[in-house]
Amino acid sequence: MPDADPTLERLEDQISWYDRKSNFNQHTFKWLKVVEIGAAGLVPLFSGFKLPWVAGSLGALIAILEGVLQLNQYHHNWITYRSTCESLKHEKYLYLAGAGPYAAATNPHTLLAERIESLVSQEHAKWAAGQEQAAKTKDA
Repeated sequence: MPDADPTLERLEDQISWYDRKSNFNQHTFKWLKVVEIGAAGLVPLFSGFKLPWVAGSLGALIAILEGVLQLNQYHHNWITYRSTCESLKHEKYLYLAGAGPYAAATNPHTLLAERIESLVSQEHAKWAAGQEQAAKTKDA
């Protein structure tokens, strides 16, 4: 059995991680949005039935859900994690095919490792900037 390749293991690990996190953030975002939209649709109904405490509770729920969405940035994380995952897959397929920048590289394996780490580092920098912006928004 050949020795394990740490670069390809890292690539597969990162593809898997970003795929899982993207899916989680997508499902969480959509679920919270559906609940929020449903609550918003029920406010006029309960107002019409002269149940202001129910309508008010739904309004509070909407505000809480929107706050959670903004604080945790599920939509932004879904998009950026999916983008990074797809970029990593793109690098994987170019590398395996010996195409793109790997076709003319002196050492395609080293180039793959550098490009993987560059993509992951860029995503981390975007994530940190997003967290900083969310903290500023929360404090404002």
